[in-house]
Amino acid sequence: MRNSQFWEFVENEFGSAYGQVLVDDLVLGACGDVTGRVALARGDEPREVWLALCAAADVPKSRWHGVDPKAAKNRMHS
Repeated sequence: MRNSQFWEFVENEFGSAYGQVLVDDLVLGACGDVTGRVALARGDEPREVWLALCAAADVPKSRWHGVDPKAAKNRMHS
């Protein structure tokens, strides 16, 4: 996974604003008790950060491999 795909997954799952908050503020135990932003900045693999974020934010495992952008928009507007 590239960084750009990581951010696409974040936006599709959480929305742009809330996704930024989670990446900036949610401490990820699976990444050594740092935020996603810190983990990415130090060079952690984006996929590992994404999976840690999913686990910490209680994302259903069925969506850990991403969601269809159309379905994400529908979920955010309902």
